[in-house]
Formats: sequence, C-alpha cells, structure tokens
Amino acid sequence: MAVNNSLANRQTKTGLTAYLTQDAVKKQINSVVGGKNGTRFISSIVSAVQTTPALQECTNPSILSAALLGEALNLSPSPQLGQFYMVPFDNKKKGCKEAQFQLGYKGYIQLAKRSGVYKKINVISIKEGELISYNPLEEELEVNLIEDDYERENTPTIGYYAMFEEVNGYRHSIYWSKQKMLAHAEKYSFAFYKNGGAKSLELLEQGKIPEKDLWKYSSFWFKDFDGMAHKTMLRQLISKWGTMSIDLQKAIDKDMAVIQEDGSADYVDNDSDQVVADQELNEVVEPDQQQVTEVKTSDIESEFFNN
Repeated sequence: MAVNNSLANRQTKTGLTAYLTQDAVKKQINSVVGGKNGTRFISSIVSAVQTTPALQECTNPSILSAALLGEALNLSPSPQLGQFYMVPFDNKKKGCKEAQFQLGYKGYIQLAKRSGVYKKINVISIKEGELISYNPLEEELEVNLIEDDYERENTPTIGYYAMFEEVNGYRHSIYWSKQKMLAHAEKYSFAFYKNGGAKSLELLEQGKIPEKDLWKYSSFWFKDFDGMAHKTMLRQLISKWGTMSIDLQKAIDKDMAVIQEDGSADYVDNDSDQVVADQELNEVVEPDQQQVTEVKTSDIESEFFNN
C-alpha cells in the first residue's frame, strides 16, 4: 500500500493534470475559482510545478490546497512574479513531501494596496555610507542615498528600512541593521543556521566558497539575502502596526504552512531540518521549451469541461 501511495503521489505532468481534472477535485476548484477560470488556474499550477522540480515529488492535495489559497487571495503562483510560492518540504511524520504556502514580499505589497488603507508603502535596503541617523522614538530616518544606480547596487548593504502611510495620515516605519537581520535569519531559518549563517554568507559574498560546496547554500537567505530581508521587514511592519484587511490577516496567518484539505494549517517548526527550500524564494529552474508545450491549455480545457 505504501508503494502504491508513493507512486500515486509522484508528480508527472500527466498525473498532476489527471488529478486536477477528477470530478471531486473539479468541484473543489470551481467552488473557489468558478467558470472558465478553472482552465487558467490548472495551467498556472502545472506551470509552477514544472519550473520547480522538487514540487514534482509533493502530494497532489498539498499542491492544490496551497494553490487554492493563493487563488482565493487573487495572487499568482508564478515564481517570476514573486507573489506567493508553493515550497516543498519533507514531512517525515507522514513519509511524504508536501507543498507549503509561502507569501512573497510582493504579495504583501499587492494585498496591502488592494485593501485601500495604504497611501504609501515601501521597503528599501540601506547601503554603506548612506545612513546619517535613525531615531526610533520619532521614527525619523536621515539618509543620503547614492545617486548612481550601478554604484548603489554594488555597494554593501548595512540595513533595511520599511514604512507605510495610511490614507488617514497614520505613518509608521522601522529600521533594522543587517546584523539584526542576520540574527533573525539564523533563528528562523534552519537551512541558513546549519550551513554557517552569517560567517558563510560573508565568505559566499567574497567568492571564497569552493565551487564544489556551493550546493550547500541553496537557501535564498544565502542566494538573495536582501530579498528575504525585505519580506521580513514588511511582515514585521504590517502585522504589528498596520491596519489588516481580512485577506492580509489570512495570508499572514497561513504563511509558511501546509494547507490541509479542510482548510486547516500545519506549520513547519523553524528548527526543523525537513524544509527543502526555506521561506518563499525556492530555487526556480527554467523549464525547457519541450516540457512547457507538452501541457496544452486546450487539453486541460477539454478534460476540465467535458467530464
């Protein structure tokens, strides 16, 4: 039985599409998506799974549940858009891999904008030599930003600033030094901590990690530390001081969780070694053109609407 279940959960293009077009599953999809949007929804899931090979080993129900939550929030699963991600992790208790729902920082921004509450919202990396002063009591940041974009992009980051202004005039901002963010990453990302954390990141940035060992640093706390930091800043800012819409609350509550078929959420412990790709920025592998064209929208439409 275990072998049969394992085979049933293997994610091939045909197997995933077949699962998504079963009568019971179509009914579940239609209850959230409705109408001919089902074709677009299924195509987006199949495409997302194709571009992330590790997802192909995850259970069908966990992929569908994560995708349905994203759809309910009107966010795209496209890794290129960065609104939300389906991230694989190894559930050793169940003996299978499952997909987590993880909100991207661009998803935070989208949901905040749609709420109609925020007049301004921004997050930015502060570069070496730019910070003049920051007064946390008055929330006053004084900086002298580097004007040349190329120079600024190649200047080391020393901290992160995030702010919002609501339409009613209420403002709030926070600033974290990079050292504070590094400590946060080591506390909440096992993949970052177990592979040397801040010390390894510094060596990686200096090009001192041997090529044969680079595979150890696939966590995006290593590969895109600033991007991960921006999500953390927005989460801290909005969840603690911002006005929360229902969609924002739902997204934050279920961020980094496996969504069960009944809508409940199972969370991965931050000290777990089960996470395949921590937080939202799982590695995206570009699919070859042949793989993409093998799954045609017309084929999915035929299966979805003619049964």
